Amino acid sequence: MAFLPTTKEEMQEQGYEQVDFIYVLGDAYVDHPSFGCAIITRTLQAFGYSCAILAQPDWHKDEEFLQFGTPRLGFLVSAGNIDSMVNHYSVNKRRRDQDAYSDDGIMGKRPDRPTIVYTQILKRLFPDVPVLIGGIEASLRRLAHYDYWDDKVRRSILIDSQADLLMFGMGENTIVEVADALNSGLAVQDICYIRGTVWKSKTLDMIVDDYILLPSYEQVRTDKRAYAKSFMIQYENQDAINSKMLIEAYEGWYVICNQPPLPLTQEQMDFTYSLPYERTFHPKYHYVPAIEEVQFSITSNRGCFGACAFCAITSHQGRVISTRSVESVVAEAKTITQMKNFKGYIHDVGGPSANFSRPACDKQQTHGACAKRQCLWPTPCPNLKVDHSHYVDMLDQVRALPNVKKVFIRSGIRYDYLMYDKDETFFDRLVQHHISGQLKVAPEHVSAPVLDKMGKPRKELYLRFVDRYYEKNKQFGKKQFLVPYLMSSHPGCDLNSAIELACYLKKIHHTPKQVQDFYPTPGTLATCMYYTGLDPRNMKPVYVAKTYEEKLEQRALMQFSYPKNYEIVYRALKKAHREDLIGNGPKCLIPKNKPKQNASFKQERAHRQKRYSKT
Repeated sequence: MAFLPTTKEEMQEQGYEQVDFIYVLGDAYVDHPSFGCAIITRTLQAFGYSCAILAQPDWHKDEEFLQFGTPRLGFLVSAGNIDSMVNHYSVNKRRRDQDAYSDDGIMGKRPDRPTIVYTQILKRLFPDVPVLIGGIEASLRRLAHYDYWDDKVRRSILIDSQADLLMFGMGENTIVEVADALNSGLAVQDICYIRGTVWKSKTLDMIVDDYILLPSYEQVRTDKRAYAKSFMIQYENQDAINSKMLIEAYEGWYVICNQPPLPLTQEQMDFTYSLPYERTFHPKYHYVPAIEEVQFSITSNRGCFGACAFCAITSHQGRVISTRSVESVVAEAKTITQMKNFKGYIHDVGGPSANFSRPACDKQQTHGACAKRQCLWPTPCPNLKVDHSHYVDMLDQVRALPNVKKVFIRSGIRYDYLMYDKDETFFDRLVQHHISGQLKVAPEHVSAPVLDKMGKPRKELYLRFVDRYYEKNKQFGKKQFLVPYLMSSHPGCDLNSAIELACYLKKIHHTPKQVQDFYPTPGTLATCMYYTGLDPRNMKPVYVAKTYEEKLEQRALMQFSYPKNYEIVYRALKKAHREDLIGNGPKCLIPKNKPKQNASFKQERAHRQKRYSKT
């Protein structure tokens, strides 16, 4: 099966004078099931609809958008696999040097907010053709949202882009329903009944379902308490079964968000991943770096019931886990082993949380996820079913395939869920077979108040996991390490909490090579806290580190042993009246006198300053 056409010539070579849909994409075209464009277009193709791919068009040239002519049913627009603003800017709002989703990693091949830019161009050039937006950028901006880069509350992207319809969540079923509706002759403005869609209307006369009227855009734009209230209503209405229709009023418009799409059944998941993907980037490119981590990886599940406040996966994929059959995963693994550049290593078998291989409890299948109770936090729900057997069977069968030397798990292990399993079979397999020297896990912090805001378990559970992990390594004759992911400046983290984390790092003799600073992105609970200064779960005030100095101090404390950070750490400790941590004692973070910096560091710092001055 060939790549889908990316030019008029390729379209005609494949026998089309007109295609049903033109997919306008902010990424380079990669036909791999880890890329949303590939899944949506291959699904449409499987249901008899033709597609052409317009990848990274030059938005300054109308002719690029005109090259395929008019599609029979409509345009599909997506910014790409990740949010364009996260892709373009660091947490400090500096322009990044590389774009992993572009040919040769070259930055600048798409505009900021391409969903808006592309859609507005299409509506100008093709005013009578439906334009449908989707992907992560549209999904997480489906209603009014705080925008970190503009530092303000922006309108629904459906309003700003002027699109006709927005599709959110994992969209295989949604796109087929929308395509069928358009193919039947239904006008796009009448497609208002499909799960996983957002539409707009001048009136509410046609609403017959039970719905919740959110605070208006004007209210959430000017009142942070109203924003927090609105966010919490949305947060509690993300389940496909339990949620209600949400309506947000704008001047002259209502934006109506239908219920989320139902999670895919195992048969539907198997179908999605059995489609004839080329599993690489289009041959017109030299190299698209984003393929590197996923080309030999397998998605085994979707959804997450982990409740991390800084993550938007539940807003996009939902809390109810969808999983593939063992046979489906093994079939994909066999396909990978036949690829010419396969070296014997499956890089990953997993999903948002690799070891979530079943719904959190049996009732979720018929009653959905609880609106006001998380599955793992603050303590495990009594109904939680902890079972790794399906995942273990899957890993064992993939590992047993001819030509497979090793199967790694890189997409992340929920250590808390692992520790709750009384059957240690998976833990044993993990240590024996699925780690490439070091296991990365995400305790994120050690301070109890911060962990509570993060929705993460207390550090005592993590410490028990660490002990058990090294016991297992000793048992199986392994020398594998743990690398903890830690975060600075998360809402709730003040200077004292940051110092507590630094003291823990001192105790375990670990200095993170990279520091993850909290990044406010649309759709997350923590972003709501960051913007409003309130925890929307109880409307109580939350400390938020917002100034450059505060963030710098928290980052530096995580790397307190670096000479370049000495002055910052010294200032932070003095500010917190923790002079007891300055000196030569075993618990001290820094000495009384500043250590010398070596020449290589000074050269690196000068180079950085020169580069940033140019940008």
